[in-house]
Amino acid sequence: MNLTSLKGAAMLMLAFNFTVSAQKLSVTDLQVEHQVNPLTVEPSVPRLSWKLSSTEKNTLQTAYEIRVGSDAKALGSGKELVWKGEKRTDRSVLVPYEGAALKPGQRYYWQVRVKDNHGHTSAWSTVQYWQMGLKPADWKAQWIAVPGKDTAAASPMFRKEVTISKTIRSATAYITARGVYEAYINGTRIGDAYFAPGWTSYKDHLQYQGYDITAQLRKGSNVIGAMLGDGWYKGRIGFNYQKAFYGDTRALLLQVTVTYTDGSTEVLGTDGTWKTAYGPVLSSNMYDGDTYDARREKSGWTAPAYGEDASWTAARTADFGYDQLVGMSGPVVKKHERFKALKIFKTPQGDLVADFGQNLVGWVELKAGGPKDTRIVVSHAEVLDKAGNFYTENLRSAKQQNTYLLKGGEAQVFSPHFSFQGFRYVKIEGYPQELKPEDLTAVALYSNMAPTGEFKTSNALLNQLQHNIQWGQKGNFVDVPTDCPQRDERLGWTGDAQAFYNTAAYNMDVSGFFTKWLKDVKADQHQNGSIPFVIPDVLTPNDAGATGWADVGTIIPWGLYVAYGDTRILENQYESMKAWVGFMTSKSRQNLWNTGFHFGDWLFYRPDDDNDGRAAVTDKYMIAQCFYAHSVQLLINSARVLGKTEDVSKYTALLADLKSAYVKEYMTPSGRLVSSTQTAYVLALQFDMLPETLRTQAADRLVENIRSYGNHLTTGFLGTPYLCHVLTRFGHNNVAYDLLMQESYPSWLYPVKMGATTIWERWDGIKPDGSFQTPGMNSYNHYAYGAIGDWMYRNVAGINPAEDAAGYKKIRIEPRPGGKISNASGSLETPYGRLSSSWTIEGGLFKLDVVIPANTTATVILPGPQLKQGQETTNKTEIGSGSYHFECRVAPSAGR
Repeated sequence: MNLTSLKGAAMLMLAFNFTVSAQKLSVTDLQVEHQVNPLTVEPSVPRLSWKLSSTEKNTLQTAYEIRVGSDAKALGSGKELVWKGEKRTDRSVLVPYEGAALKPGQRYYWQVRVKDNHGHTSAWSTVQYWQMGLKPADWKAQWIAVPGKDTAAASPMFRKEVTISKTIRSATAYITARGVYEAYINGTRIGDAYFAPGWTSYKDHLQYQGYDITAQLRKGSNVIGAMLGDGWYKGRIGFNYQKAFYGDTRALLLQVTVTYTDGSTEVLGTDGTWKTAYGPVLSSNMYDGDTYDARREKSGWTAPAYGEDASWTAARTADFGYDQLVGMSGPVVKKHERFKALKIFKTPQGDLVADFGQNLVGWVELKAGGPKDTRIVVSHAEVLDKAGNFYTENLRSAKQQNTYLLKGGEAQVFSPHFSFQGFRYVKIEGYPQELKPEDLTAVALYSNMAPTGEFKTSNALLNQLQHNIQWGQKGNFVDVPTDCPQRDERLGWTGDAQAFYNTAAYNMDVSGFFTKWLKDVKADQHQNGSIPFVIPDVLTPNDAGATGWADVGTIIPWGLYVAYGDTRILENQYESMKAWVGFMTSKSRQNLWNTGFHFGDWLFYRPDDDNDGRAAVTDKYMIAQCFYAHSVQLLINSARVLGKTEDVSKYTALLADLKSAYVKEYMTPSGRLVSSTQTAYVLALQFDMLPETLRTQAADRLVENIRSYGNHLTTGFLGTPYLCHVLTRFGHNNVAYDLLMQESYPSWLYPVKMGATTIWERWDGIKPDGSFQTPGMNSYNHYAYGAIGDWMYRNVAGINPAEDAAGYKKIRIEPRPGGKISNASGSLETPYGRLSSSWTIEGGLFKLDVVIPANTTATVILPGPQLKQGQETTNKTEIGSGSYHFECRVAPSAGR
């Protein structure tokens, strides 16, 4: 062996010498495919992630060791391992599994330990697991439905008594439905998910969920039961009372795999021996609510001691197949915050109303007891009118009502089973006693996304704005990103989703949520590359291809890569991204996309009586050209990451042609745009449509426009997300703050001053005189304008991903104080750990404290030269992980 080989061998031995453990380094927060202990993993090569925790600064991982096996107790002994991986690398996020082929339905346990650049080795992490999903051939259960045609509005119930004769080691239930389901074992609910299996492009794929039911199933007699609702599958969805869009038959598929202590397995599942009957849920509708008749309850029907009467008949088996079934890849909808009524009162019109103080999405749990046949109706509203009366006109045709019929006897707690409502206020009719605050509780339901971002300043109005942004996200992220959660719409509007994505990724971990939804974007994309207005698509074939809406197909995949470092999402969506760009190219003439229908800068500022041309109308084709170029740029970025060099060259040339055509068509020789609106200049500057020599003057024109409106914005859905970013980028951070801190209409703080607790659809949903905007389109929970949150995190708190590394492997901390804010703080739970930035200004001295997670590095850029021992130095510093303090002098006006 030569000297070089000996040196190489020694280095490898050093890198993989995991014999010494140190308390200074540990491994936490293990995930598989963005999930903790998932039970239905679809990819044949799952990716594993973990975070490092270190007490020392400048910590980087230098190597890892992973062990994976089918027996948790045997991991330490090295027996029954399917993979033992060792690698010298700093990679700790989305590390591909490299072991033997994984078996469907099999649970795998895993641990990891790491070595750092200080020579420390962590202890082994806690044991975590994942379970592979099922393939079509693994399904042994049969689809079941009610006998004959499924024409009843009532929810069918299904039950089966099964006997377990051996001692159980583990049991997993796999469940899905055409419709939505609740499932039970021995009188207890299976899991804590609601509206499962979730809403997807059902014509392409249908999710199933996996549940560990080891603790619920027992030796001896057991009963498995389920109840179905219409949900998105069969119920009312879309416009014009459209029903049964995906199918007219609700059906259940439930399979239980039991492993016994003797090593044998048994599969139980739905089939023709199951019984079905109707029960107390007389109707359920996402828009209109539930009707529940307690007199029709079949008490104990999910328990073994129940005796079936003549109403129970044999279920019908149905041949719906298994090819479309996919494991759950995103978070399920769960219960979250609970609110007690702040007050219960009578309105001027005499209605009994409860105010929960927060516009939320979910339902009300109502405790009620009274005479048999008592009928209680719970109606829901977001606001009261200017006279203080219950207001529901903005719901359009959605009833948003839950009706309960009492059976007499002891009080019960009622809530919907298969619908949700958007509300702050509820009206109670028919309540048989005095209604007290303890009788009703509002429960928020939304997809189970972990909170990741926090933002706070010295300004109470900004803090309320951040609160409103977060609650707008919670209320509209109920399995899909909807535009609104209350009226007869509640659809996955693509324009809203792309506009808000960056803010969403700061507030919560949306990696799984949007990964799941992008499958639907790809599935519902037309063959010509056009992307529908809403996803899942429940509109007409013509409702597709609008600029700024369909660009969701490029914007969110790239955004997921930037926020989470997920290259697989780019791989999975790349052909979809190309197809969308190809559609725009096919509709263009001489490199100008100036054809077709577009929403344009939706809900831009327009005075009621515009006699002097102050309405901020931006040419729709001008907007289309900007977003066309933006999607091409994102496609180039993605191609570069994926190593597709030919595509990089091809689309780089196209991008140059698009920008040249834009300048020729939409800009005068002096640099004035044909639409002289804020949105026009914002998009041209954000997407680099103008020659560099003309960008500064364009930014000046933008500022001039803002000043001419008295420091008010005039942008709609497409211009608003980029407005402050452009101002900051071109040296007008003070103007960005002027807009942010503006309190009169139109502005972000105007709704806050008017008492909003979520983001409104319109800048003036409630006018200064207390009257309302047009009820046909006036949601008070509509997150799009909350896109300003992205700028607040990036520029007020200063938290940014570095441009040359995805997933916060490299970080840029660059706070830009202003707006009379004396202190601000922000934090983000990145894929590597918690990142925070907090600053104060006292007497012209700017003090910044930052915490950088292990296995990352950061660049800190101060608003002035750094002070070290009283001397000014550079304002830019490179740091590693750990906690740091910085100081610099700033102009007296910076925090005033």
